[in-house]
Amino acid sequence: MGLLVVHAGRPVPMGEIVDVLWDRQPPASAMNVVRRYAGALRRLLEPGLPHRAPGRRLLSRAGGYLLEAGEDEVDLLRFRGLTKRGKRAVATGRPEVALRHFAEALSGWRGPVAMGIPASVREHAVFAAVERELVRTTRMAADAALLCGRTEHVLPQLRRAVALDPMNESLHARLVMALGASGLQAEALAAYEDVRRLLAEELGVSPGPELSAAHTRVLRQELRPTGLAAGHRKRATEPYPPDPVVRPAQLPPDLKVFSGRQAELAGLLDVTDAMSASAGAPATVLISGMAGIGKTTLAVHWAHEVAARFPDGQLYVDLRGFAPSRAPLEPAEALRGMLAALGVPPRRMPRGLDGLTVLYRGLLVGRRLLVLLDDAADTEQVRPLLPASPGCLALVTSRNGMPGLIASGAHPLRLELPSAADARAALALRTGHERLAAEPEAADEIIARCGRLPLALALVAVRAISRPDFPLAALAAELRHSQGSLDAFAGSGGAGDARTAFARSYRCLPPESARLFRLLSLHPGPDLAVDTAAALVGLPDDRTRLLLGELADAHLVTEHAPGRYASHDLLRVFAAELTVAHDSPEQRRAARQRLLDHFSRTGRS
Repeated sequence: MGLLVVHAGRPVPMGEIVDVLWDRQPPASAMNVVRRYAGALRRLLEPGLPHRAPGRRLLSRAGGYLLEAGEDEVDLLRFRGLTKRGKRAVATGRPEVALRHFAEALSGWRGPVAMGIPASVREHAVFAAVERELVRTTRMAADAALLCGRTEHVLPQLRRAVALDPMNESLHARLVMALGASGLQAEALAAYEDVRRLLAEELGVSPGPELSAAHTRVLRQELRPTGLAAGHRKRATEPYPPDPVVRPAQLPPDLKVFSGRQAELAGLLDVTDAMSASAGAPATVLISGMAGIGKTTLAVHWAHEVAARFPDGQLYVDLRGFAPSRAPLEPAEALRGMLAALGVPPRRMPRGLDGLTVLYRGLLVGRRLLVLLDDAADTEQVRPLLPASPGCLALVTSRNGMPGLIASGAHPLRLELPSAADARAALALRTGHERLAAEPEAADEIIARCGRLPLALALVAVRAISRPDFPLAALAAELRHSQGSLDAFAGSGGAGDARTAFARSYRCLPPESARLFRLLSLHPGPDLAVDTAAALVGLPDDRTRLLLGELADAHLVTEHAPGRYASHDLLRVFAAELTVAHDSPEQRRAARQRLLDHFSRTGRS
């Protein structure tokens, strides 16, 4: 199929098919095998095709086969069509139009040619020829970009092409010039030095005239964006008007009553210091934790603290990973918003996710930006939004532990509950130090019944502020009397409601994990072991361990010691409400009986 697609619209002789499949060592039955393959492909391409019917897709032609396909059906045909249009635009003196066509053509380049078939087959000349097409189109795109002063748009493709053809001096020359024209002189000189060393080590030669000339132009700072501006004639030596430099400043306001979290802030500062020490290598930080623990508050506060280190701006995206009534934001939609904030008009945005990602990362080359990705659902939502350029930092918040993101090199910061002292300081900033000092015992009870959870403390503080004539002891009594219910932590109009916040995490659980979470509320102790949880839910230990891992990743339970799991007090109340609503009395009695049988059998919890 790969071979036929490469030659789509042209007959492929039987001899070439046999050669590609068996590398000049075909079995005696090779031609019969090819015919069987062709029949199988026909049925795959045209389901319902009668046996031995020729069909209209895979046709027998001139002792071989021909695949009928349109440009909109095969990415390679679309690539070739766009490349032809780019060549025509170059020939008629329209480099900007040419660059648009070349960039769109290259946006479909997502990995090795014919990826998915054996590497030994991909090494055949017919597939290597497609790689050469990609390299040639990249070279033409670079030339067009240099003419019209848009070199930042081709840097990712140039780097990929250089990796594909590392000894191509002409390609390296264009990369060096494109980096220089993008204002990245240090990177341009480093790229030249890399290829000079490679040529010396591998071939024992020095750079040729074209590469040497590119190096000289960068040294002399001769490269400036030049070309023809739309509707205005200019000489080739006149500067081309660059895109306006947009410095987004999208951070939400910092919380005026922020307090505590000194250890966490120090850890975050260490990351930025390490970036500087490693020549500004891009970094990603993941702040994770349970609902209401203050992830966004900490992220926004710290982003304001270090904003001056990122002079090219700050991007903020609410990914809606756990929004109450809206679906998580699609990565493509997020990228379109980020590109708009960076000054890219809609007409210049590619349609597909890959093209948007390439354009976004290309725009960040040579810039120092902070990107705050708030309330992420999972790793796949975040990955296309991460900067890849030195000097940029991505700060991600999520209720999901995102092991995939951590495995990719993100710095994890698991947010725990604030200390009692920090919780008291946060409450005092909201309600007033004098009020807390006047009723210290009531303040301590409020903090304890809120479980030191920042969201719960904020909700109680709102009630205290709205009723300054009420003593704190009255609020503490309200919380005491509502024990076993989350009604005391309902926000005004549902905003900031603790029950709603917890429900956003719960609704993302698979059914088995959700059932385990509910039934954990039936356990009387502060924590439990895996075998005890297995008894509650009536599942094997191994399966239960996996489910507890899912709950821990969702920050609905905490493995505070190896094999011992606990939930926050308010989460236990939430789970108890859920089990009454979702599990029948018979199911709850059965779970309690399994738990009692386990206690009788093992003598432990």
